[in-house]
This record gives sequence, structure tokens and C-alpha cells, in this order.
Amino acid sequence: MSTRTLVKNLAALPDGPVTVSGWVETVRDQKKVQFVILRDESGAVQLVNPATREVEEGADAEASARLATTEAISALAHGSFITVTGELKHDERVKLGGLEVKLASLDVVTAANPETPIAADSSLDKRMDWRFLDLRHPKQALIFRIQTTFLHALRGVWVEKGLIEIQTPKLMASASESRAELFEVEYFEGKAYLAQSPQFFKQMAQAAGFGGVFEVGPAFRADPSFTSRHATEFTSVDTEISWIDSHEDVMALHEELMVAGFQAVVDKHGAEIADLFGIELAVPSRPFPRIPLAEAKQIVADRGYVIPRADDDMDPEGERQISAYVKEAFGHDFVFLTDYAASIRPFYHMRHEGDPSLTNSYDLIYNGVEISTGAQREHRIDVLVEQARDKGMDPEELEFYLDFFRYGVPPHGGFGMGLARVLMLMLGETSIRETTYLFRGPTRLLP
Repeated sequence: MSTRTLVKNLAALPDGPVTVSGWVETVRDQKKVQFVILRDESGAVQLVNPATREVEEGADAEASARLATTEAISALAHGSFITVTGELKHDERVKLGGLEVKLASLDVVTAANPETPIAADSSLDKRMDWRFLDLRHPKQALIFRIQTTFLHALRGVWVEKGLIEIQTPKLMASASESRAELFEVEYFEGKAYLAQSPQFFKQMAQAAGFGGVFEVGPAFRADPSFTSRHATEFTSVDTEISWIDSHEDVMALHEELMVAGFQAVVDKHGAEIADLFGIELAVPSRPFPRIPLAEAKQIVADRGYVIPRADDDMDPEGERQISAYVKEAFGHDFVFLTDYAASIRPFYHMRHEGDPSLTNSYDLIYNGVEISTGAQREHRIDVLVEQARDKGMDPEELEFYLDFFRYGVPPHGGFGMGLARVLMLMLGETSIRETTYLFRGPTRLLP
């Protein structure tokens, strides 16, 4: 590894020699002095070089080196990666961080093309085409630092509670949700399907006696939607736990995880989020409000919006309306909508003891958008088979899954949550394309 000092660590150093590396953000090439803003993964620093525009014939090597450095700076293109050694000097007059580095040597590691293909006003699609350049912007890079902090906090809760991290296969022999949004791929002499979720395998871990598991991994949906919140491949945050009494136990864990994640993000990145996104991010309080779906729909209707759906589900405008109500009534950005109709839930969701038309399930709504679905699972094999048949599924195609329940399994439940949606809503972004490292949609497979 080359010896370099991260920009964020310069402030703590005394004046003296340092080496920094990064890419060129701007160059101000004045007659007598040159300024370069160098940025690395941790921040930006001003480099200063007294310009040497010409030397007399027969000048010494040091003068020739100063001329070469001046000419190299004049030729620098935005985005070139450089390594600089120089003298660190703290100076409160310097607007950028109150310090600068006076150049002693400059090494152009890789020169960038002079014409940059994207600009600050480029369209989102154009920026996605050049995502590696787009991610150099501090605002874009911060998203993934926040993601790292958020997931680290969730893992802290999971590990503290003794849950086991698993990595489930993404090639499956049958659908895990429904065939309506299923990617089919050739698999030697047969067919395979890309996993829509790790649902079956999370439940297998309960039959294996793991007690509780979590996974952060890819999921795939053959959904042709072009909305701001849908993708054909996304990162799913999943948990499954044993020995629950109802979906209330799952919700309790879910809100504990969210509070831990938000607390970590606010503690580590709150000031940067305020600066770059203009948001004063707050940590949600517990417990999150809980509203049965039927009651939520009536609240929405009383606000003047009748959900125009033939099924029993909530629509996006309904989610926005119920979130507005919760914000007004409870001052909260989150709400659990509970007790969804069995007609719109998967076959493996447990149904109410006294009303089989309802399920022990929920959606978590955050700032007007659904980010997660959770439920108590049906663990009784005879009931599970009947519920699969009710959904028009062939139990024979589910034999490997149904076997999990033939040899004993505890009551269990869990949730799956879209990571990019959480980040999008947390940061006030308008599309998950902004909060996905490399977005995949119906018309995007590159880069």
C-alpha cells in the first residue's frame, strides 16, 4: 500500500510534510500561483503551487522540476488521479478546511479525458450511464457511507440477539412468491428461476433449529414497472425468528432494528446529511403506530380519498394519505398497517384464528411509501397445504418447501425490506436509482 494521508485526517496533523492522493476536482491556473482542489474518499483539500512559467537556459534541476510541475498542473483535466507530496500548512484564511498543502512534487497517476461526459445538470439517466463518475460527487458517495453505517447497526442488533447470518441461493427450482414476477433462466437441461426473496430458505432455518436468521442479499422481480420505487434487482434486508406468539413480535424486532439503524446514521452522518441533503434526520420513537388495514382505509376515505382498487390492498396514494394522517396525529414518520386480507397475501402467511379472511401480517410504511412486508408464518403442514391450494398452487411443486414442516418446526415469522427504498426516503431522494449502487430495471442492464 502506498503511504498517504486521508484528507479527513489532515486537520489533526501539525504543519509539515504530507502525501495525499485523489482526483482533481478543480484547477485555478493563475499567472503567479496555481490552486488545485484534490478530493479523495474522505474529503477535499486545497493544493497550492507558486507557478514557474519559464526558466533561464542552463537552470538547475530544481528550477526545471518547478517548471515541469507548473506545466503538469496546467494540463490537469478534471478527474485525473494524482499523488502529491508537499508541506501541510494550517491557515484559517483558507475557506476549505482552514488548511492547504504547498506542492513539492506531483505524480499524475492516471490522466482523465479533458471532456467530462456528465455535468451537475445532467439527467438522471445520463448520470446512470456514467455512474462511476456520478459517484465521485460527495452527495452520492455519502449515500453508500450511510448505507454501510445503517447495515452495520442492524447487524449489531442481530448479532447481539444471537441471530445467525445466512446466504441463501438465488437459483431456485420453483417460485418463492408468485409466477407473475418471475425470471426464468436456462439451467443445463432444465429451467431455474431467480429468487424473488429468500423466504423459503429463511423458514428452512427455523426448521433447522437456528432460532433466528438474517440476510442482506439480492432479490429479483420480473416487474416491468418504471416507477421511482421499483427495480428488477434489489437488495433485500431479511429476518426470520422462531418462537413468536404473533406478528406483533416481528414488528417489535423490526422497529428495534430501524431505531438502531437511524440512531447510528444520525450520530455518524447527521451533520453531513443536513449539509448535503438539507434534511435534519430524526431518530424515530418507539413504539411505531399500528393501524389495522381496514381502519386505515376508512381513515383515508374520511380524508376524501377512496382507493380505486378491486382488491383489498392499499394503493400508493392511500399510503401517502395514511402517512399524512399518522404524521398529524402521532408526529411519526413510520406506521405499521396490520391485518391484511388473505386474498392479497402469500399462502404461507398465517391467518387469523377467528377470521381466516385476515392474516397475521403487516406492511411498514415510511414517509408515505411501503418499505417492508412482515408476517407470522403458517407452520402447520395441513393448513399450509390447504392455503397453497386456495392460491391455485400445486403442492407437489412445493414438496421441498413443505418437507420443512413435516419434521417439526416452531412458530415463526419475519420480514423482508427493500434497502434502497429506506435510503431513498431517509434522504428525501425521488428515486431508488439514486440510492442503488448500480440500478437494474426493465431497460437498464449497464453499466
